[in-house]
Amino acid sequence: MTLLERYILKISFSAFVACLLALTGVIWITQALRELDLLTGKGQTIFIFFTMTGLSLPALINVISPVALFLATLYALNKLNSDSELIVMSAAGMRPARLLRPFLVLALFVSFVVGMITVYVMPASFQEMRNLVTKIRADFVATMAKEGQFITLDNGITFHYRERSGDALLGIFMEDQREKDKAIVYLAERGQTVENNGQAYLVLEKGSVQRKVPNSRDSSIVAFERYAVDLAAFNQDGDGETIYKPRERSTTQLMFPDKSEFLYQIQTGRFRAELHERLSAWLYPLAMMAIAFAALGDPRTTRQGRGLAIAGAVVAVVVLRIAGFAASSAAVRSHAAVPIIYAVPVGAIVVSLVMVLQSGVIRSIQAKLRGAGRAAPPPSTPNTQKA
Repeated sequence: MTLLERYILKISFSAFVACLLALTGVIWITQALRELDLLTGKGQTIFIFFTMTGLSLPALINVISPVALFLATLYALNKLNSDSELIVMSAAGMRPARLLRPFLVLALFVSFVVGMITVYVMPASFQEMRNLVTKIRADFVATMAKEGQFITLDNGITFHYRERSGDALLGIFMEDQREKDKAIVYLAERGQTVENNGQAYLVLEKGSVQRKVPNSRDSSIVAFERYAVDLAAFNQDGDGETIYKPRERSTTQLMFPDKSEFLYQIQTGRFRAELHERLSAWLYPLAMMAIAFAALGDPRTTRQGRGLAIAGAVVAVVVLRIAGFAASSAAVRSHAAVPIIYAVPVGAIVVSLVMVLQSGVIRSIQAKLRGAGRAAPPPSTPNTQKA
């Protein structure tokens, strides 16, 4: 790589890092503010808060990186043109393919990072986030219950306590209606959550358990002095085994799924679309860089406005992403739409490169014509004799 190419790469890389950090920071802060309920409402520690918000960073970087590369390419080309460096390069005979080389190197680097995050890092972060959320929800007494209020979980658990006395809960009412024909009601004067071997238990004191007899209006009541309830059994997922969504599965699990699994049978299209979205994600940084270069890669004088070209590039990127989302949605419904997922970014790359090369050919022809015009001798004029 020549000194000039390294100079261009340095400008574009610095702009890319600045855009990536700024956009990621702003969006991460908005996500973190939404998770403040972990501290205020659910009583979690600051460590859990930063862990939850930190696990969302791979997904943010994966989405923001192509956009940051697009903005960095626009900035670098606009800066080179504003300083008349792009015009000097073109006048010196620098072809568009050579000018494109440093941007292509940066785009390949970003594509590699995006590909690694999409295929390996992001699924692992989603899976770890799901495990953490499941663990938080398992101890719903500590995370969701509030003094004097009835809370109802999605799986049919209703919990209430009258007041808190230190670490103990007074006046406890808990109803388990996960199975409508087997409703269970727990009443206790006092209770406290304890942890043993990583499992959370609610230890009830001086109370009773009322169980409804199936297919009957009768119920059985059992009084107790001390009774331990496993809170993991009341997890909102319904059982001890966590079922991961397609985006939380590893890429290997998507490529070789268990076809007998119930979730796969009802969401086969979602598994298929998720797999091909991951495999095609690395193409979007190349596509967005190519669009930006096609819009601003042609040198112009300072009197020629570039606002229209920038607006056109922004519109093209928006259309590109909308087309990508539409292709993914179509792939959920039909296997025949899978090639469109790859065709959208590849088509944007091809069209942009064709525009760049055509512009280079036109400038080359114009330069040859100007050179031929300067080299041609002036037309001779016939000598006139004096009368």
